[in-house]
Amino acid sequence: MTDPVMANGHPLASYIDHTILKPEAQQAEVERLCAEAIRYQFASVCVNPTWAPLVAGQLKGSGVRTCCVVGFPLGATPTECKVHETQVCVRNGADEIDMVINVGALKDGHADRVQADIAAVKQACGTAALKVIIETCLLTDAEKVLACQLSCAAGADFVKTSTGFNKGGATTADIALMRRTVGPGIGVKASGGVRTQADALAMIAAGASRIGASAGIAIIGK
Repeated sequence: MTDPVMANGHPLASYIDHTILKPEAQQAEVERLCAEAIRYQFASVCVNPTWAPLVAGQLKGSGVRTCCVVGFPLGATPTECKVHETQVCVRNGADEIDMVINVGALKDGHADRVQADIAAVKQACGTAALKVIIETCLLTDAEKVLACQLSCAAGADFVKTSTGFNKGGATTADIALMRRTVGPGIGVKASGGVRTQADALAMIAAGASRIGASAGIAIIGK
């Protein structure tokens, strides 16, 4: 067996949220991702909420976390809906929640509303970690900074670039900007368009502490 690819002293696989979010995903595909995640010790398996019970059961005792998306992919659902969705995901075994902010509210200057949305979901997470998807491709640099600041103020554990379902994904420039904004104490997740090992290592070098990708096997070179 070849030695694992390392990044900052840690196996590259440990950075990766092994992801399947396509609407046509079927049970056999989700089960395969879980088996791969256990074999290679990815950070988590990231799925739509309907798969939470299956994934949590498959991953039990493996050390790999169950991650679910909330308000996905648009973020334009009422806070109470995001809260309920989060509660259901956590009840069904989710260890991590990736929520999408209300992008329109941010762009309209309703900072308090955006922060309150994030804070409510964070409270609903309980002990589960919260990653906040800011959808960088829709924001100016100033809006990206504000979104990161609001996420930090609301208690988020990570900020995340993208859903992967919009017009652009992660860039090293955005990762660097987000890392400068949040400092060392908050995670930064690069997601959307990270398909190769070189992509992933570049994101980590820019400041990413987690990588969201459907190409996890290719990224770690297996």
